[in-house]
Amino acid sequence: MNVTGKQKPEQIERPTSLSVPSSTQSGIALLYNEETNNTYDVCLKLTKEVLTIQKLDVVCTSGSESQVNHRTVVLRRQPTGGLGLSIKGGAEHNVPVVISKIFKDQIADQTGKLFIGDAVLQVNGINVEPCTHEEVVHLLRTAGDEVTITVRYLREVPSFLKLPLGSPGPSTDQRRVSSPLFDSGLHLNRNGNNTAPSPPLPSANEPKYEKRWLDAVSLPLLMARVSRYKAGTDKLRLNCFEVITMEGASPSILQFCSAAECTDWLQAISTNINDLTQENINIINKYCSSDDQIVHMGWARESTEGSAAGGTTAFKFLALRGPYFYIFRNPPISAAHWGQAETTYNLYEVLFKVHKLWMAEDCWLQARLYLGLEHSPEQQDNESLCFSILVGHGQSHTFKVELATDLAIWEKSFQRAVFLEVQRLQSKSYMCSSQGNVLCFNIDFKSGFTCSEGTSKTILWRYKFSQLKGSSDDGKTRVKLLFKSAESKQIEMKELEFANLTAVLHCIHSFIAAKVASMDPLFMCSQNFPGSGNYMNS
Repeated sequence: MNVTGKQKPEQIERPTSLSVPSSTQSGIALLYNEETNNTYDVCLKLTKEVLTIQKLDVVCTSGSESQVNHRTVVLRRQPTGGLGLSIKGGAEHNVPVVISKIFKDQIADQTGKLFIGDAVLQVNGINVEPCTHEEVVHLLRTAGDEVTITVRYLREVPSFLKLPLGSPGPSTDQRRVSSPLFDSGLHLNRNGNNTAPSPPLPSANEPKYEKRWLDAVSLPLLMARVSRYKAGTDKLRLNCFEVITMEGASPSILQFCSAAECTDWLQAISTNINDLTQENINIINKYCSSDDQIVHMGWARESTEGSAAGGTTAFKFLALRGPYFYIFRNPPISAAHWGQAETTYNLYEVLFKVHKLWMAEDCWLQARLYLGLEHSPEQQDNESLCFSILVGHGQSHTFKVELATDLAIWEKSFQRAVFLEVQRLQSKSYMCSSQGNVLCFNIDFKSGFTCSEGTSKTILWRYKFSQLKGSSDDGKTRVKLLFKSAESKQIEMKELEFANLTAVLHCIHSFIAAKVASMDPLFMCSQNFPGSGNYMNS
């Protein structure tokens, strides 16, 4: 492909830094259980290292508590207002009978010991857990003027408590049939008068209760991952994501009221995960040689072919370390684990490609254009936040990330890792053939391309990187390289055949991209490379 005369792509400025300070925040969310299809309120507390999920519970704040998690309360039915509470649920629907409403200033409210979300366990000593809704209503209505009930607060409130009330307004029809999913307060309270005489003053030793947020689950964020997708699929959850620890633990799915709130929490948690990962990288690199440094590592979802049409995805832990690109099933937490990667590739023979070139650097795009490895930059929306790893023999891996910042970090990290590897390698040779002759094709960072005889090592031709004007290949083994002669200014074609043509083309791309990048002061300064002027001469 001849690239002379092509319009220079518009330069898109890259942010000077992709790092964001670690976030500490708290807020209310819903915890969704896919198995029970139930949601309940939780409080989230995010610190640098841990995401804590808190659940509401009733705790004894003073006095002596006789039974853990159980409270026994005596209600003295009033002539007006009755018991002052409503219930929902019943055994016929496999849900507990739960206090769904407490009327202000009536007897249930004045005890200070009953709360919406309390499951009724006993009525006057009778176990009501196996009872239907109608049976519990009957017990409460006929229990006399003094009713003793034993309750336990449900930390995971059933979803039917969030349903609209079945009775939109007062009614005098006492014969209305009660429903387990509707409030039965009308049956229990006798009338709608909200006034009641003051209860007797509680004794000094009588326990007092209140609702509090209590820690339920603590998720360590080191090597954790977040996902907005249903497990193993490309189906997005609406305003939801889950946090999965390094060990694979995930309590349930976090659900938010709006997309903005969901994104805010997703970004905050991801930022803290990335910061912890970078700290871990810095610690490991202190004890490694300069040729074995970790540039970046983290989670991504690998998509199988046809995943958009209902295929599967799987989380993989990726790492750029030294001369290799690693793919793991689980994070390497010891030195021995680095030798147990699922797949390992030579970095200089890997082509990194962002599916949506929203932050492409000119020098990297230019190198891809030279080799015909880049096509239309316009991609479909469902390919956003994706990148591919093209390797030898036409093989590839496609990965998806959760946020645009994640994609930018991986792109920037690949550029840095490949640049460092080319600097370390300096040159790479491949055996090839041309017209039946065995040749040696060498790519050198300083001098460019050299082709010599396989046995005598006699140099047949040599060109600088800047003389390469295009290339074309048959997609199998043969490639035509088009060079501009320094003397005649004419295009000279060199046709070569390789056993693994894809690997060679990717290696050429890596060297050209590193060469162009080395002459870009902005890139060199952004990467903190020492002596950036040393690469400007060849």
